[in-house]
Amino acid sequence: MTVQYPSVDHEPVFEQAWNDPSNTRFEIPPVDVNRILAERYDLERPLRLTRSQLWEMEARKARRPDLYIPYVVEQGSAAVWADSPESAQVERFVRKSRQRLWLQPDRYELILEQTRVDHARQRVTFIGASEYPGADGTVLKAGDSQPIFHVIHAVAGRQEQPLNLWSVVFLTPEQDSRLLAPFVRMAHDGWLPGYVEIYIRDDLKVGISRRPGVGG
Repeated sequence: MTVQYPSVDHEPVFEQAWNDPSNTRFEIPPVDVNRILAERYDLERPLRLTRSQLWEMEARKARRPDLYIPYVVEQGSAAVWADSPESAQVERFVRKSRQRLWLQPDRYELILEQTRVDHARQRVTFIGASEYPGADGTVLKAGDSQPIFHVIHAVAGRQEQPLNLWSVVFLTPEQDSRLLAPFVRMAHDGWLPGYVEIYIRDDLKVGISRRPGVGG
């Protein structure tokens, strides 16, 4: 028996949620990766990331969050299925993982995300779902200890000066500033996102460390 997977128009769904005044949203200011590398990190050898490399990382992370955000995703919990290419430049699939709760980081719950990877625009859109058929057709149910959320990861800027973009919107009955606290801290700390550090260290094989006495 063939499993029928429901489809979603990722970007219109994200935009509608983003524009709903009752939802809780946050956009981290664009991250100038090479400027932060130069100002805040010690590297084993000179390195300037390109936009192509940054996008390579985003595309890999979309399928393997366990490798690129192990500080969020519980080891061994990530999987993707329902691959259905939209075009030669666009991948669609469903992703599951057990992730730390934003406000209770000592707890993990199942997160289900309908994922669209747009290679032409270099943009990944994750639409959260409360339930979704698993690879064998059995309905999976996401944890309910926090609101469902949608996320966009993207790359912008010039090839030699790429920018990392990230935004999230929680589906809340009214604005909940508590949910924004982790993101405000991330933006204020001023380091590269952890997944960029991991890509440099593990994929590019360049030793990287945060410079002592710098930043938050």
